[in-house]
Amino acid sequence: MTIFLHEMKRGRLSLIIWSLALSFMLAVCIVIYPEMSSQMADLSDMFADMGSFSEAFGMDQVNFGDFLGYFSIECGNTLGLGGAFFAAILGISALAKEEKDRTAEFLLTHPVSRARVLTEKLAALVAQIFILIATVLATSAVFILIIGEEAPVGTVLLLFLSYFLMMVEIAVITFCISAFIKRGGLGIGLGVAVGFYFLNILSNLTDEVEFLRYITPFGYADGTDIVANDSIDGVCLLVGAIICGIACFLAYFRYTKKDIS
Repeated sequence: MTIFLHEMKRGRLSLIIWSLALSFMLAVCIVIYPEMSSQMADLSDMFADMGSFSEAFGMDQVNFGDFLGYFSIECGNTLGLGGAFFAAILGISALAKEEKDRTAEFLLTHPVSRARVLTEKLAALVAQIFILIATVLATSAVFILIIGEEAPVGTVLLLFLSYFLMMVEIAVITFCISAFIKRGGLGIGLGVAVGFYFLNILSNLTDEVEFLRYITPFGYADGTDIVANDSIDGVCLLVGAIICGIACFLAYFRYTKKDIS
């Protein structure tokens, strides 16, 4: 567990900053809801009639005037995109940073296999994502109680579970990419996160490219879809699990045979 603990310690500052930033942003979204609730009915009708724009962000599926509908759109997009960036940064730097910072030689001369190095680093990624999601969930629950709004616990937990799984998938995909590059790939990681986000928007715009939602992890982490159906899309989730499995296999296959600079 030495590598796992080292990775957790190494990333603690970034984890704290991201957790506080996302918690603050969701808290603000929740706190301003009572002030906006009197105007929400008119806004909901307006957003629902905006055609492609409404479909792109799922505003045609939920009532924006209802707290849970509002939460799934405003807070969901904030946590979804912010969490995707965090996961992508974690994943893309997990392995490449060892060569970039010239610490790979020190790490790999220890009596541990490369497979163990990969496993403990991957476990640290998942643990950090879990801590971030748990922190944001706890903050959201506190502020929902403060403003006195009612929200079905099961649906809220489903929302956060979907964001957790989405972040894990993005982290694993960028982790795989990290095994193939020799230097930091921050731009690549952020590009993957943004690309997946826009693939989901594109899949909502027209039925002709609806299949794209099965490629992007945002397909099963679509807050409005979860609130409307009170469930996570099982097909999208299964495809995401298969993609994660393939990414893990490629990462292990590549890194265990890679010439480390």
